[in-house]
Amino acid sequence: MSWTRAALYCNWLSEQEGLPLYYQVEGEEVIGFNPDALGYRLPTEAEWAWVARTDGSGNVLKYPWGDQLPPPENAGNFADVTVRAYLGEVMFDYNDNYFATAPVASFAPNQYGIFDLAGNVSEWVHDYYGAVGAVAGPEVDPKGPELGQFHTIRGSSWAHGAITELRLSFRDFGEEPRDDVGFRIARYLEE
Repeated sequence: MSWTRAALYCNWLSEQEGLPLYYQVEGEEVIGFNPDALGYRLPTEAEWAWVARTDGSGNVLKYPWGDQLPPPENAGNFADVTVRAYLGEVMFDYNDNYFATAPVASFAPNQYGIFDLAGNVSEWVHDYYGAVGAVAGPEVDPKGPELGQFHTIRGSSWAHGAITELRLSFRDFGEEPRDDVGFRIARYLEE
């Protein structure tokens, strides 16, 4: 599924529930967004990173399972021995028993009860892809760059087995559908 299709799905779901639309659309193209709308949307990169990388005690995680390699048994759905004939970079000492995607929630959730933030499929987030540089100070709920050619993809998938891809800091970009990229939805809480 493309980033645009994921955003359009968020608007469709908002319409089904009578919520204000988050994404502004002309035809089949997303041309902007309403940051104050309470409708469904893709999580921002900052939201995704906070939920994926913090352990609930203020510590930042390197990998979904902690800081050690290899991952413990049943840590998630990653490029492992089941796909070694098809992918170049796999973990030879790990087997999650899935060739490609696994059913959602096949592995344990993180400390917040969120499933599959790493492994299974990578995820589209709201933000355009841009270089991550120094920030002058703390930002509250950043939305990422205002313009860009590509959108950000976060998290590893069943097709990732390299150490850099397994890290929770891993970022990718794209616009078009890939068989290892999906999405999750988010909403702001009503006040």
